[in-house]
Amino acid sequence: MKDYNPGFADRLKTAAAARQALIAKAKANDPTKDPGFAERQAARQAAAVAREARAAERKIAKQAEKARKAEEAAAAEAARVIALQEEEERQKVEVAEQAAREIALVAERKAARDARYAARKQRQR
Repeated sequence: MKDYNPGFADRLKTAAAARQALIAKAKANDPTKDPGFAERQAARQAAAVAREARAAERKIAKQAEKARKAEEAAAAEAARVIALQEEEERQKVEVAEQAAREIALVAERKAARDARYAARKQRQR
């Protein structure tokens, strides 16, 4: 055996035999021949279906949450716009009232000045 040098054909034959042995071993260990295989496969399938259902529920919940947040944002924006309009109206009313006070003050001063002028003219006669 010491001087044994296998040739190319011997190596091919050995490799083919090893492949055949692996194939035979794999066929012997085929999981479909196992009595509990169908049960395990059914359990895996049920778990996969349940996992997909939970994922779908999460997706629907996420979309509902996104829609709710969008509605809240729209409502907040509408409230902000209304508040801005009310503030502008209040400022306009305030400016108008200030202008009316200024006009009344000017008219009062003119009336006081006219009264002084008339009193002075009356004293001079």
